[in-house]
Amino acid sequence: MTLRDVYDNQIRPEVPDPVPAGVTIERDGPLVRVLGLDRGGFLTYRDLGGLDGAELDELIARQVELFRQRGQSVEWKLNGHDEPADLADRLRAAGFVPDERETVVIGPVAPLAAALPVVPEGVRLREVTSRADLERIAAMEEEVWHDDRSHLVTGLAKEIAADPLSISIVVAEAGETVVSAGWVRFLANTGFATLWGGSTLPQWRRRGVYRALVAYRARLADQRGKTLLQVDCSEDSRPILERLGLVPVTTTTPYVYTP
Repeated sequence: MTLRDVYDNQIRPEVPDPVPAGVTIERDGPLVRVLGLDRGGFLTYRDLGGLDGAELDELIARQVELFRQRGQSVEWKLNGHDEPADLADRLRAAGFVPDERETVVIGPVAPLAAALPVVPEGVRLREVTSRADLERIAAMEEEVWHDDRSHLVTGLAKEIAADPLSISIVVAEAGETVVSAGWVRFLANTGFATLWGGSTLPQWRRRGVYRALVAYRARLADQRGKTLLQVDCSEDSRPILERLGLVPVTTTTPYVYTP
């Protein structure tokens, strides 16, 4: 079995477990809709069960209509190996717009957990759960990406409230400044931990902060008995993760419909 098969079998569909308060999970054929976790909806699946042609177009059209009526955006998470081959074209035809493509990388936890997280002088790593700290993370991300990240605060707070053991959030701080932050989700009933976040203020890049955050979270995963790490990574972080022993298994592109 390939790493990609393991990814498909254990991680997909990407549904929060346990389901946080105020979050709804709905099924439409092979598709799973997650509502109320983030700023909009989220569409995920293990595979589309061979749906094609008019039936597939109808499934896509139902999502568009539902979110048009809700007045909400929705993300369809498209993986590079998803069938049918023209799925991306069908999504675009229905009004979905592709965001930046990321690479799905997977690697063993043990070697990463064996390395000490080394941070630059004056930086410390700290696990956080308070809303005030989540707001500081969102402010740092807004400085990096120049867009509204307030949905992070509500989404992460909901996950912590649902099960504080399912997620750990780590900040890298220099004095009172959050210079980077990342979180790790420990996926129930799988061997996986998944890494998220990792945005770093420009003046703190190329100094080992991101790498230290990865190592720190790998140690947390190791303590939970997880054996594999998975990351949806940007082109910026991909070379670092590949040097750390993670390998690409597919790509992922968010296709977003905005009414």
